[in-house]
Amino acid sequence: MKIPLENNHDSQLGLNFKQRFGLALKYTAPVAMGYYPAGIAFGVLASAAHLPVWLTLLLSVVLYSGAAQYAAIPLLASGAGFAVLTLNTLVINLRHIFYALPLLPSLPLNRAERAYALFALTDESFSVLTTLPEHYRRPLFAPIVGLNQLYWFSATIIGIAVGAGLNELIPHLDFALTCLFVILAYEQYQSKRVFWPCVLAAVSLLLAQLLTEQYMLLTAVGLCVVGIAARYWCIKT
Repeated sequence: MKIPLENNHDSQLGLNFKQRFGLALKYTAPVAMGYYPAGIAFGVLASAAHLPVWLTLLLSVVLYSGAAQYAAIPLLASGAGFAVLTLNTLVINLRHIFYALPLLPSLPLNRAERAYALFALTDESFSVLTTLPEHYRRPLFAPIVGLNQLYWFSATIIGIAVGAGLNELIPHLDFALTCLFVILAYEQYQSKRVFWPCVLAAVSLLLAQLLTEQYMLLTAVGLCVVGIAARYWCIKT
């Protein structure tokens, strides 16, 4: 596919819808290979927990966060209250706030696309977008996050259709999401060749494990934020 190479004065770089969709399809193919087993696993686990079909599908539309959706299954199955569900989702998804910050200049100009792009930005979409040349990020932002959610939603439908029996035949299906994130993190490192975030994340996780078990993820994210802020302050001073 021949792509125009104009600069960023044109928000879409002269790409028509077909070209944007084609490129987004190409760049999100690795995400699809991870999202389908992970999304199917979510549908299967939700079926095993006897969650209503409509609720399972709704989670993949309005929540759309693999880790938070997996965590919501036992909470919903046990009848947890709204406050518990909200706090749990907030803690798990807190990292998404920091994902959006470096991509703010690349957000679509169209208000509807911009709002959806912020909502649907996940770990995997962030990894894909940050490995793209900067002049491709804005035109491909909405198509990439949209296709990724489509993969996840359609995988959820397959998981519901297959039913809870698959969980007994193929245990630990949900680990596919972790594998996908590791692969994308490696690809991002290969593209950027910046090693210190990997070290910071590893050290933060080890410290969080020593400090607390119940709030390990939140603590690790907090330590990463402190580390990034400290590095920025040292560079500026």
